[in-house]
Amino acid sequence: SRVPFSFMLKGVRAIWVLVVITAVCNLFFTQGDNTYFAWKFIHITDQGVSNTVYFTIRLIYLVVGTSVMTLTTTPNKLTDGLEEGLKPLSKIGVPVHEIAMMMTIALRFVPTLLEETDKIMSAQKARGADLESGGIISRVKALIPVLIPLFVSSFRRAYDLAMAMECRCYNGGKGRTKMKVLHITTKDVVTSLITVAVCAGVVLLNLFVVENFLI
Repeated sequence: SRVPFSFMLKGVRAIWVLVVITAVCNLFFTQGDNTYFAWKFIHITDQGVSNTVYFTIRLIYLVVGTSVMTLTTTPNKLTDGLEEGLKPLSKIGVPVHEIAMMMTIALRFVPTLLEETDKIMSAQKARGADLESGGIISRVKALIPVLIPLFVSSFRRAYDLAMAMECRCYNGGKGRTKMKVLHITTKDVVTSLITVAVCAGVVLLNLFVVENFLI
């Protein structure tokens, strides 16, 4: 992807609390066959260690994979690809174009919301708000003056966007044409086959492990 690995890991920093909570819950509160450490209600077992490694790596891979996709693919390409992939569902009445458009708008406004959050937090700190000291409950309460302006700003942006789309006579995907029409190439076929093979391998591997475990 030609994206620096350190740059991809920036997305993991935003969810490090969730990663730590996932690791702690699986490590200390999972029952297993072999117990390595036990103290009151805390138990470290073989199954707990396995689940901790598995779910932590899975969560990190999810964030890194999403970062790679958004850093290497433009929102317009994501919309076109998603719409073409879900196009068969339009035969049964599923609003494929509208779903793809909503996802594109959501992805487009994520950086805007992050920037808006940073501005609001800086403004609240300049007014003397303390957002970093205290316990978890105190920090959550301190975020209320940040969340309310953020919600108001988000609704205002959504209203302005809806008005702009209506003024430009946007009425959904019916009758719309594309400036760039997508065509299936050899790379697409090879990538699809590899994806299907990997998914099938994962399913078979999970079934094999479960059967051996039950036996």
